Parts: sequence; structure tokens; C-alpha cells
Amino acid sequence: MSDGNKIHSDDPRSEKELATDLILESISEGVFTVDHEWHITSFNRAAEEITGTPRDEALGRCCWEVFRSTMCEGDCALKRTMEDGHSIVSSSAWIINNEQQRVPIGVSTAVLRDSSGRVIGGVETFRDHSLVEELRRELRDVGRVGEMVSHSPAMARIFAILPQVAESESTVLVEGETGVGKEVLARSLHQLSRRAKQPFMAINCGALPDNLLESELFGYRAGAFTDAVKDKPGLFAAASGGTVLLDELGETSPAFQVKLLRVLEEKAYQPLGAVEQVPMDVRILAATNRDLAAMVSAGTFRRDLFYRINIIRFTLPPLRDRREDIPLLVERFIHRMNSRLDREIKGLTPEAMSLLLGHDYPGNIRELENIIERGFVLCREEEIDVAHLPPELREKSTAPASSGIRFAVHNSEAESIVTALERNGWNRLAAARALGVHKSTLFRKIRKYGIILPEKDGRNR
Repeated sequence: MSDGNKIHSDDPRSEKELATDLILESISEGVFTVDHEWHITSFNRAAEEITGTPRDEALGRCCWEVFRSTMCEGDCALKRTMEDGHSIVSSSAWIINNEQQRVPIGVSTAVLRDSSGRVIGGVETFRDHSLVEELRRELRDVGRVGEMVSHSPAMARIFAILPQVAESESTVLVEGETGVGKEVLARSLHQLSRRAKQPFMAINCGALPDNLLESELFGYRAGAFTDAVKDKPGLFAAASGGTVLLDELGETSPAFQVKLLRVLEEKAYQPLGAVEQVPMDVRILAATNRDLAAMVSAGTFRRDLFYRINIIRFTLPPLRDRREDIPLLVERFIHRMNSRLDREIKGLTPEAMSLLLGHDYPGNIRELENIIERGFVLCREEEIDVAHLPPELREKSTAPASSGIRFAVHNSEAESIVTALERNGWNRLAAARALGVHKSTLFRKIRKYGIILPEKDGRNR
């Protein structure tokens, strides 16, 4: 048997068998094998951790006694593989661990053959998907991931697959206009990944010339150039085990793109002044506000690099296309700034919220955050009002009240509220009854969405 990473010289098994054992003990997936009688013949460390069953208790027992899986009751993936010889990849199931807890897993199976090719049993690998399921529930219930919040259908589609993408090691390309939160999405991917405890580092590729960009990423050796008096590690070394975001990748030169492609292909880089390559252990994420596909067609971005980084692509919608998120974002920014500045701002007046809902935000989320920060600087009351907003927004405050109402109608819930109010002559109690909510809930949502009510509200009808 193996002891840590050492192999006892008197072990009767072959060197190949011992090496296989070391590999199985080092991986994060659970692995077990069975014979034709379904008795467990091997059980690795990860299988012990996921099931909570020690190896000594698992060996020799029937697999269904250890796993008590939903598959065991009917459609067993391993049984199907043993019968028809076809492997199964990433089938979903649940097991019951030794603490009687349901654990979601992803299962892959294959037949186990001896050196002569004879089938001697089956092998199953399984991965604990508890974190992924927890994240899915959280995202489905509250529309939140990391620092990102949204009620937008477009963002919901991104949130739905973010856990799986984060779990992978694939390169991800994040596209979107300036200020939409590309770096926030990249940080969320890092925080949800297995690399979360390691560094996350970002670099603006468009802000540096090639020589400085290479120096920052790859580092350099002493003597590489005049001022290089000692070795300096680059971001790839400093972020080892973690994630590096290459922001504004579309601004880089063709010469740098060639070098980056080689780094991604070989998973190694060469510091300036070095003669040997250094292995690279970082996950690469890329972000750009340019349309890289159009740049490829125009010949201004390398086609081979584009296809290398375009394994998974997220396109973040601009804020003007997800106005339903404005109240959510405002609430988050106010909470953050209250904590940072020791203030107690409660929110925005309905008039101020209406103007925010009607603005197009060329600067996207970053512009909205700056608007709220300005409000904090100028506001000395409990609520940020129109007077505290930038001049270009205040000019819209002369619009008729009905226009203010329509500014708020940018998501289904707000539209339903306005429709119910209109049908009931702006009688809020009657509208609340029609919507099936308590009147205090309706009042809170009216304020949340910045719906401006007319002076005559029909309460006497």
C-alpha cells in the first residue's frame, strides 16, 4: 500500500499498480470498484470523505449497502454498464451518507478489465455536487451570485450556469460594455471555484504597451534589461493556484496575442531574460468591451486566439436593457455606502427613483453607483431626492407625473402594480386586494419601484 506519496519497496504489486493507487488517492472524485457480485473491491480517500464511510467498512460490502443511492432502487448506472459494456458519463443521483444526509452526486461508470481484456467488474467515479446544488437554490430564489444581483431574465440565464462554469477549469470570455460588471462576474467565477482560497488578480491589458504588459504578466530575470537588478515574479507567478483576469484583451497588439496563445496552449510562460519556460497554474479569464468576433472578421484580432479563449462566453447586458435591476442595485449601493460612511440613508424619494428608472446609463452600473455616491455627498435628509441627482437627470424632473409613472414600468411586477392601480382608480387598498397582497406590501413596492401616484388617488370611491 502507499504511505503518503511513498511506495514501499517490499510491496508485492507492480510499479504500475502502485502508481495507479497514488493517482486515485490524490484526486477529488470518489472512486470505487466492484466485482461481479457487486462487492466493493477498492475505495479511495475521496469516496471515504463524500460518503462518510471508512474504507475498512466499505471493502467487501455490497455497493448498495454503502451508497443507498436513488439509482440503487431502480436504474443503476453501474449495472447498465456491466450489462452492456457502455460507459456512462455525468449521470445525476443522490446518496445517503453515514449521517443520514442526502448528498447530490454526478456519476460516471465504466467496465473494469484485467490485463488480458477480460471483464472483472465495474468502476464508478462520483463527485459531490452539494455546493453546486446549494448555489443553484440560492440563485433561483434570490437572483444573486457573489456581488451580483438581478431580476433580469438575461442575467438569470447567466446565473443558472455560473456554478458549473465556475467548477470547471475552462477559459471564460466575458463581453459587455464598459461598466456592466465584467470584473465582478470574473470575481464571482473565482469565488465559486475550487481556486477561491487562492489569489484573484486582474490586469488592464489595454493600458500597457507590450513590453510592460509582458513584464507584468511573465515577470523577468535579473539583467533582462537595464533596470532589472533582481528577479521579479509576474502576475502568473503571484497568482499561482488562483485566477488571472485579462481585462480589455481586445486592445492588445497582434504580437502579444501570439505570445498569449502560446502560453494558453502550453500552460507555461517564459519570464523576460529567462532561457526556460515556467509551468503555469492559473485559470485565465478574459474580458473585453469590444466585439472580438467582428474584430476577427476584420483581421484585427487573431482568429486562433479567439477560438482558444472562446470556450465559454458570457455577454453581460447593459443596464438600459435590465432596468428592473435598478431598484435592487440602488438598495445594494445604499447599504454599502451606509456601512462605509456611517450614514443612515433610507433610500430614494419616488421622484428620484423615477428619474433613475428613466435614464439610459451610457456608463452602466458604474454610472449608477456614482450617482448614488453623489447623492450621499449632497443629501442631509433620510432620502436622496431629485435635488441630489446630477444636472442631466434633474432636467427630466419637469416631465408630467404620468411620464414619471411610465418610467417605473420596466418589469412585470411594476407593470402589474400600475395596471391594478389604474383599474381601481388609483385606490391603493382596492389595488392591493386585486393583487392579493397586504396594503403595506403594496405601499413598499410602490416606493421600491418609484411609482409616482397622482394627487387624486381614488381612496374615496
